[in-house]
Amino acid sequence: MLDAIKRALVIAPHPDDEVLGCGGTICRLTDGGAQVHVCIVTRAGTDRFAPGAAEKSVEEAHSAQAELGVTGSHFLKLPAAGLDQIAHADMNAAFCDLISTLKPDTLFVPFIGDIHLDHQLSFLSAMVAARPRGPDAPQRIYAYETLSETNWYAPGVTAAFIPNVFVDITAHIARKIQAFRCYASQVRPFPDERSVKAIEALATMRGATVSRHAAEAFILLRQIG
Repeated sequence: MLDAIKRALVIAPHPDDEVLGCGGTICRLTDGGAQVHVCIVTRAGTDRFAPGAAEKSVEEAHSAQAELGVTGSHFLKLPAAGLDQIAHADMNAAFCDLISTLKPDTLFVPFIGDIHLDHQLSFLSAMVAARPRGPDAPQRIYAYETLSETNWYAPGVTAAFIPNVFVDITAHIARKIQAFRCYASQVRPFPDERSVKAIEALATMRGATVSRHAAEAFILLRQIG
C-alpha cells in the first residue's frame, strides 16, 4: 500500500486533525520518499475564537508538519465551525482547485460519520473533487479516524468507523506524539481524548488488532488499479 503512494494529500478540517488521524502514516510516507501535502480547511475566526487563535494555530501547524516531514502546507481559510454557511459549490471549487493543482495519487479524508459538521462537509467536498473523471484523479482514497470526533457521534444510527486498512506505526508513534505536542493549544490532560495518553492508547489498540505494537486505522473508500 505505502510503496504505491508517491504524492498524497491529507484533508484536515482543523489544525491537528492530520496528526491525530494519520500522523504516523505521514511519517512512514515521507521517510520512504513520498510527497505528502496537508490541507487545513478552516481558520479560527475572531467571532468565535480568541484573538490570535488563527495565527497561533498556523504556527503550530507548521511546526507539527515539519516534524512529520510534510512537503507542503495549504490553508483554505474557510470559517471554522461555519462550513455550513459556505455555499457547497464554492467549497467544492476550492477543493477541486487544490486537487487539480497537486494531482495527488492518494487522498486521506476525515470520516463522514464524525460528529463535527466541518468534518462531514470536508469529506463531501473532497469526494466531489476526487471524482474519477480522468487519469489524474486520485487512485486511492482513505478515511481516517479522529479522536473526539469519529467515536462521539451515534454508531448504529450514524455511519460507524469500521476500518479495513491498518498501517504499522510502531517506529513512528514517538514522532506522531511529538507532532501533536506542537499543537500546544490543543493538548489536554488525560482522560481527555485530546491527550497524549489517549493517542497512545488508540494506537496500541489498533496495533493489537493486527499484532503490531502501534497502528493507525483507515477505511479504504476507493482504489483504482
